[in-house]
Amino acid sequence: MNIKHLTAILRKRYGPDPDYPWQKFPDYAVFRHPHNRKWFCLLARVPADKLGLPGTDMCEIANIKTRPEWVGPLRTRRGILPAYHMNKEHWLTLLLAEMEENDVLDLIGHSFELTR
Repeated sequence: MNIKHLTAILRKRYGPDPDYPWQKFPDYAVFRHPHNRKWFCLLARVPADKLGLPGTDMCEIANIKTRPEWVGPLRTRRGILPAYHMNKEHWLTLLLAEMEENDVLDLIGHSFELTR
């Protein structure tokens, strides 16, 4: 899965177009609820070393919200890391290249519900 493909799915499934709130990071896409403007997903390309991984290759990620009691168990799964630049008690980073599409979509759906 990659950001372009996931963006198309999120637009179709949830309706909003992403916004790009940072001039310094023009490719960071934020998906928000249309009625309350709360984020439910951030899509970005981040160097591996910024995620605590070896190297500087760019990684396509999704940041999603989850229940605090799920953070620990989910982080034991392949492709799920502590949240990049978000509250690590409530948010996770998903490495899109390392996860199954259905798992990514399920976690984003859960994030959508939590931020509704």
